[in-house]
Amino acid sequence: MNKPTLLAGLAALAFVSTPAIAQTSPEAVAEAALKRAPVFDGHNDVPWALRKRAGNVINDFDFHDTGDTATKDSIAMHTDLVRLRKGRVGAQFWSVYVPSNDDEAEAVQQTIEQIDVMKRLAARYPADLALASSAAELEKQMKAGKIAGMLGIEGGHSIGSSLAVLREMYGMGVRYMTLTHGKNVPWADSATDAPEHDGLTDFGRQVVREMNRIGMIVDLSHVSEATMKDALEVARAPVMFSHSGVRAVNDHPRNVPDSVLPAVRANGGIVMIVFLPAFLDTAVYEHGLARAAQKARLDAQYVGDPAAAAQALTAWDAANPAPAVQTAKVADHIDHLKRTIGIDHIGLGGDYDGMGSAPVGMEDVSGYPTLFAELARRGYTQAELEKIASRNMIRVLKAVEAYAAGQKGQLPIETPVAN
Repeated sequence: MNKPTLLAGLAALAFVSTPAIAQTSPEAVAEAALKRAPVFDGHNDVPWALRKRAGNVINDFDFHDTGDTATKDSIAMHTDLVRLRKGRVGAQFWSVYVPSNDDEAEAVQQTIEQIDVMKRLAARYPADLALASSAAELEKQMKAGKIAGMLGIEGGHSIGSSLAVLREMYGMGVRYMTLTHGKNVPWADSATDAPEHDGLTDFGRQVVREMNRIGMIVDLSHVSEATMKDALEVARAPVMFSHSGVRAVNDHPRNVPDSVLPAVRANGGIVMIVFLPAFLDTAVYEHGLARAAQKARLDAQYVGDPAAAAQALTAWDAANPAPAVQTAKVADHIDHLKRTIGIDHIGLGGDYDGMGSAPVGMEDVSGYPTLFAELARRGYTQAELEKIASRNMIRVLKAVEAYAAGQKGQLPIETPVAN
């Protein structure tokens, strides 16, 4: 072969090979995975953000862009249509959160108000948003290019200790319930409250059974380790952790301990990794503990002068900023789950609009591709990334529905009401 022919052949080879090499880049692997399986996130607090930001008055609310506060009287949000599209989000569990309190009747009312506002928001943007009542509907909406949605109740206080209310919430479109939030409920212990019940009470076990019967996913984020174990013992359909980390990476009480993970795998459940820095990173968690201790000290020091205490705490905050958390820390939690219970039990539950900060590069819902590129750099295959993105959550949803379909002959669990 003469020299010109050889050079031409090498040039042609380079032209053919370059795109193939580019296709193996982490960013390309992530993009290919998210194109085939857009993100189905387990937890986003937009409904509560709408309550705080607009008092649920949204007829003139612009959900295309919520990040600009220049003409608004409130805080910017993590979520809007533009950034959901950029983040390759195809489906979202919208969290119907209301604060834990002792007035369960008030919590029920507020929960219904938050269900209503999310339904009204979806109705305002029919070309972009849809709410699904089943996995089949959700997949159909995703294929049509919409951001499909389902509702999840964040905290058992929202049913007022009533199975009748639980069933009616399902009728309103709720497809999961977190058994507790930050405080215990009369029938289950929270991870961040003093234990009262050693897990679930007998009524709490009835709640889990009835959720299984009607096809509502049991969510174990926020609950105590004892409640996790009790619920997993009772549950006959897959459970979820809608937004949690793992304690082996960061020993925060809100995270899932290794003692529970084998039962999650046996149950067919899913752990959806949260992005809230204090749950991800030990340094941030310890910073929060130090700040809480400093606040308590200042409140005691300036008892009777709360303004001085607040001023001193502001000065402490300025001198002691919380550490930044990198995307790699999210991947560390995912790595641990892959090693312990396998790729089929991992999802993502960002907790956007329910937290004050997020990992660097993932400050809002546009940041999911950053995480998937990091996972691809660690050797995750496209098929594995697709499972994490949405295939695992859809599998869980279908399994819960299938179990409920097999219970059609079972009567509702009845509990007496007060006369």
